[in-house]
Amino acid sequence: MMNIEIARQQMIEQQVRAWEVLDPDVLAVFNDVPREQFAPRDYRALAFSDIEIPIGYGHAMMTPTVEGRVLQSLELTGTENILEIGTGTGFLTACLAALGAHVTSVELHPKLLKRASENLADAGVDNVELLQMDAMQSLPAGPFDAVVVTGSLYRLDTRFVEALTDGGRLFVIVGEAPVMEARRIRRTGGSDWAGESLFETCVAPLDGAGAPPRFSF
Repeated sequence: MMNIEIARQQMIEQQVRAWEVLDPDVLAVFNDVPREQFAPRDYRALAFSDIEIPIGYGHAMMTPTVEGRVLQSLELTGTENILEIGTGTGFLTACLAALGAHVTSVELHPKLLKRASENLADAGVDNVELLQMDAMQSLPAGPFDAVVVTGSLYRLDTRFVEALTDGGRLFVIVGEAPVMEARRIRRTGGSDWAGESLFETCVAPLDGAGAPPRFSF
């Protein structure tokens, strides 16, 4: 147990905080939510390493540093109704649930959804609704105060912006490998929105998001 807690604190101080994640509520969530319990069993020894952990279907848990930047970018106050696209193992879901009021999380793959449901139940997280759904085809009824897209898009899908309340925030990663752009988009009212670039990263595409066009000469 002591080794786990030491590893957890090293993750927070040497990785997450070191990458400009300074929001005390976000740092507290990394301390309180047991990341090792959400990692696949064969990878639990790597739960606190700053690497992507494979979870199947060509996807992975984001690195702790990216997860920290995601959570900080949403500026959650505890009152938000949140939509997460891509549940994965449920770790980011649990963090969102701790920082907001309620999370609706959609996942395409039933086996991942079942695993996430078990992980969340084991962690005592009960303010989450999990839905098996293809987010590229339809979205749950909104609007939402915050939306997180955990897979990359080669171009922005404005449906995710339209799912926001006025003043709501969207975190999304857009572009092509090997360099993609993490963006925060804020709906400023009606059909108006403003976006900003946060950092560069690279994550697997969201299922069904398609591929960028290829040109031949």
